[in-house]
Amino acid sequence: MSQGLAEDGMDTAWLERACFGQGVPEQAEIHLRLAGLAYQQDEVAESHLRQALEIAPDHAAVLIGLYRFYFYKGRLNDALGVAERCVLKAAADNGIAPDWRQVEHGDADFGSYAAILPRFYLFTLKAYGYLLMRLGRLEEGREAILKLLELDAGDKVGGKVLLQVLERMGRDDDYGE
Repeated sequence: MSQGLAEDGMDTAWLERACFGQGVPEQAEIHLRLAGLAYQQDEVAESHLRQALEIAPDHAAVLIGLYRFYFYKGRLNDALGVAERCVLKAAADNGIAPDWRQVEHGDADFGSYAAILPRFYLFTLKAYGYLLMRLGRLEEGREAILKLLELDAGDKVGGKVLLQVLERMGRDDDYGE
């Protein structure tokens, strides 16, 4: 994976700069930090994340924190629910259709890696597609990744690798021949 890209499909470096500490209500930030400190105590950590969500239900930092918690705890269905919320939030933030299937390349500045809101949309769509794949919903995952590649023709967020994984599934690799 590319530098700064976590296993869960989220670009860690820019998201932390763009999301954490910018506009997060102080109490929500405290709960995010406490959730991180209590990560090994699932119920405590999730409780803090839920409290942060109550305080700032649409803040990217809170949603990403909850998404990552569920993802790394192997609660992929829960992570998918949060990923869906992130796609909807990113669509609203970009002023584009809430249904990712209806989004067109020209609806936002998807070609510019410097455009934070369109890039956040691309990363949330990638995470959503990745989770669908992990959950065995391969055709839905393929559709999401194909839409990602349509929007991100230069593959700045690395969707092609996920499509390649899908294409290799079910094939036997011959390493010695």
